[in-house]
Amino acid sequence: MSKASVDLEQLCPEKQGLKRDMLPRHLMMISIGGTIGTGLFMGSGQTIHQAGPFGAILAYLAGGLVMYLVLLCLMELTVAMPVSGSFQSYASRFISPGAGFTTGWLYWINWAICIAADFTAAGIIMHHWFAQVPVWIWCAVFAVALALLNLISVKAYGETEFWFASIKVAAIVGFIIAGAGLIFGFSGNEGAVGFSNYNTGSGLFPNGFSAVFLTMIAVVYSFQGAELVGIAAGECQNPEKHVPKVIR
Repeated sequence: MSKASVDLEQLCPEKQGLKRDMLPRHLMMISIGGTIGTGLFMGSGQTIHQAGPFGAILAYLAGGLVMYLVLLCLMELTVAMPVSGSFQSYASRFISPGAGFTTGWLYWINWAICIAADFTAAGIIMHHWFAQVPVWIWCAVFAVALALLNLISVKAYGETEFWFASIKVAAIVGFIIAGAGLIFGFSGNEGAVGFSNYNTGSGLFPNGFSAVFLTMIAVVYSFQGAELVGIAAGECQNPEKHVPKVIR
């Protein structure tokens, strides 16, 4: 065993015992699919309403830039220390155990709230199709299914996440094509609407430039999930090679 391998095992003993069954394509779709969720599908309308069309684009560009810079930093740490604890382990080791404890529990609370919102959104959507079934039943069904999926194996989770994330990506592409069809007139019955909907009559920022900052909470929330690439990297094959490609 090389000295570099020994040093790495001493630096991150959490690395031992990981299955390493997650493929690069799993890792990539977990990251991409993580950012495409309720914050984008069900929250972008409110962002456009508050900030206006141009303000919404500006807000999402700013949020995307912040997320990209954070992921670049996470990439450096993940390549050096590919552990499933990810940034919680890094905070414990390089800042203090208290910082790691706080980071871990804040992240747990963050996802506990987020997953509840996701289950509720899924239940509301299913309730539109099956009105006779209460929303809470759908929430319970999805919660049980997700728990079982996580308990089976890393590879099963990665494969399922890959295909479900692919569906979300396909839906986004479909929405872009449908929107372009409405703008240029090759879909719908009203002809080309062009960019007339962008003219709100109140300039580029109908509610003022400050509204862009007010929407940043929802915008940053919609990008949540991209950091999962750092957590999943601990179970990825050859993270030193694949994690930088996935993040970029």
